[in-house]
Amino acid sequence: MSLKDKATLQLRKFDVGDKFSHLPFTKASVLVPLMVRDERLCVLFTVRSMKLTRSPGEVCFPGGRRDPADTDEIATALREAKEEVGLCAEQAEVICRLVPAIDKTHSMVTPVVAFIEDSFQAQPNPEEVSDVFYVPLEYFIRPSKYKIHQVQMLGKGIPVHFFEYDDPERNTTYKIWGLTAHFTVFLALAIFGEKPTFEIQYDLDNLIASSENSFMELYNITKNKL
Repeated sequence: MSLKDKATLQLRKFDVGDKFSHLPFTKASVLVPLMVRDERLCVLFTVRSMKLTRSPGEVCFPGGRRDPADTDEIATALREAKEEVGLCAEQAEVICRLVPAIDKTHSMVTPVVAFIEDSFQAQPNPEEVSDVFYVPLEYFIRPSKYKIHQVQMLGKGIPVHFFEYDDPERNTTYKIWGLTAHFTVFLALAIFGEKPTFEIQYDLDNLIASSENSFMELYNITKNKL
């Protein structure tokens, strides 16, 4: 079985579908593009344009708020990926939707995982994206540069992963943190199923249940505070 097929089988166990779609929060989605490069699973990231007013220069996934014309979280993620990096829907093999998270604007963000070909040539929209790069997924299990910060969100301490990745192709160091790091760590846990070299908030033996419980706890705290 190929590396891609093995990863796909694992990820489909974690597909939440529309389980959380009914929750009455502002919806957003990100596309988490996976590919096989040099026999390794890699993830595509973007760097937000300095022209943007919100989080300029930060590393993220293609994504954004749901439009009225979007039929679901997948449609939002694919539309945003087309707008930001020129990825057409037919170039993405959507595998699953993972457990969402709540961002600092109290939007519910759903990660949509899709495989893309390693031959994909990104065409960044300069109004939104200044750079595109790739990181081996295993880095989010065994990083060489990692810190964790505790931030307060509505009175609850939330652990925030903070990775630094030295890209040998570009001779550039990228900082990956916040929700982007959160989603990528969970993706790596779901596929590899092994304990990382840093502390995580999940029970690896019950990853699905513990991730959903963690999300619902934060959702209920947020809902009660708003």
